[in-house]
Amino acid sequence: MATTGPEVGDPAPDFTLDGVGADGAPMRWQLSEQRGRKLVLAFYPGDFTPGCTRQLCSYRDNFEEFEGVDATIVGISPQSVESHERFVAKHGFPFPLLTDADKAVGTAYGIIGPLGYRRSVFVVDGDGVVRYRHVAALIGVTHKSAATLKKALEAI
Repeated sequence: MATTGPEVGDPAPDFTLDGVGADGAPMRWQLSEQRGRKLVLAFYPGDFTPGCTRQLCSYRDNFEEFEGVDATIVGISPQSVESHERFVAKHGFPFPLLTDADKAVGTAYGIIGPLGYRRSVFVVDGDGVVRYRHVAALIGVTHKSAATLKKALEAI
């Protein structure tokens, strides 16, 4: 399958999505409003699935790694805001979860595979440029660790 979406060095496609903040409240989040901040965009296939729960809980448990390099992390998946509300309430994620119900953002980032969302992560610098990308072959059983992402963030 041909790679689409931004490569390292390309501008990150802008988007606006509804979601749930770390406080569990509904929110609207726009990439272009985050200029000046280092970002981790963590695309994941689904709320409450074993692999995704493991991934997001590992980012929660190592959240200081992201704070230590002054980075913002957001989770993005196709589930509804209501699903994200339940997921945040159950696991206490200290970062927002955004809803890409029509998969338009996933398509723009080239992470849609034959089984839906592929577990993927993009690190974006303060100018909105992709500095690291990893897109799983299918849905992705494993995820990139907080330590790996911290190294990518430190390189910015």
